[in-house]
Amino acid sequence: MSAPDGSPVGTERSIGQLFASATTELSALVHDEIALAKAQLKQDVKRGATSGGAFSLAGAMLLFSLPMLNFALAYGIRTWSHWNLAICFLLSFAANVLVAAALALIGVVFAKKARKGRGPQKVAASVKQTAGVLQKAKPHPRAELPQDRGPEAIEAVARSSS
Repeated sequence: MSAPDGSPVGTERSIGQLFASATTELSALVHDEIALAKAQLKQDVKRGATSGGAFSLAGAMLLFSLPMLNFALAYGIRTWSHWNLAICFLLSFAANVLVAAALALIGVVFAKKARKGRGPQKVAASVKQTAGVLQKAKPHPRAELPQDRGPEAIEAVARSSS
């Protein structure tokens, strides 16, 4: 079994290895947060497009169906009820307005969902929270180093290798 950086478990890792591991993990976290923001933004755009499409369909339905549907419905009501033709035309117009209102209501519902989404704001808050936690993090106290691993020994090794 080994640690994420490939070193065996139970062995002490150097500060450089710990820093490299922390940097890699932080980089992966940032990339994951960006991917999450993109996915949430894509979902919000999709909801907005659905809302716009529903509003467009409501307008097109009302515009193009009025002449044909008004005549057909008015004459159908006239045949069925023998009412005055003007009242029949008003009833057919009211039916078209109800259908358009239902489509507009669907558009409003999807627009509210798209507005509530706020996906990128959630991710930004999460990133700020993560940064706050990392700023407050303090290293664990270390036990005293053995004499051969003290600062003087490390300095001597550094001088001899350069």
